[in-house]
Parts: sequence; structure tokens; C-alpha cells
Amino acid sequence: MSDNSDKMSDKKMKDYRITVRFPAELRQRLRSAARRAGTRESDLVRVAVERQLAAEDDALTAYEHAEKAGLIGTVKGASRDLSTNPGHFDGFGGS
Repeated sequence: MSDNSDKMSDKKMKDYRITVRFPAELRQRLRSAARRAGTRESDLVRVAVERQLAAEDDALTAYEHAEKAGLIGTVKGASRDLSTNPGHFDGFGGS
């Protein structure tokens, strides 16, 4: 979408539009930075958000990444003692 219009500037774009409020000084800095970079304000905001989210992901532990991916939890329909009952380990780890 264009920064100055409700019309799509790219027919292929399937992004969502949000509204963000900035203090006047921050908005002026954003506008100036976009002009210097020869890009749109929305592109600068998008890149900044992506960097912030990537930094947060980098700060997660391996456990938190696995949990976020849905890899931590229970297996539906499995025995409740799957990880503790030696009977479930028959043949596991053998050559």
C-alpha cells in the first residue's frame, strides 16, 4: 500500500495494514530518513520491526524455540508413562 493512500500500490501485495502513532519528532526523523534512503516510511518501519523481532528470537533459549514451535508438550493418545516406563524402551537404542 502507498503511504499516502488507501489504495494498493502493488496488486500482488497480500500484506495487512496497521496504524501506528508517532510523536511529532519521531515522525519527522522517520520522514527524513526515508527521504535520505530514497525509500518509503513504511519500508523503514517494516525493516525496524523485522530487526526487533529477529533480535527477540535470537534471545530465546533452545527450549523456548522448541516450545514456540510446538515441539514441547504431550502426545495425544499416547501412554501417560511413555517417558518413564522401561517397558516402552524395548529395542530402543539397540544395534
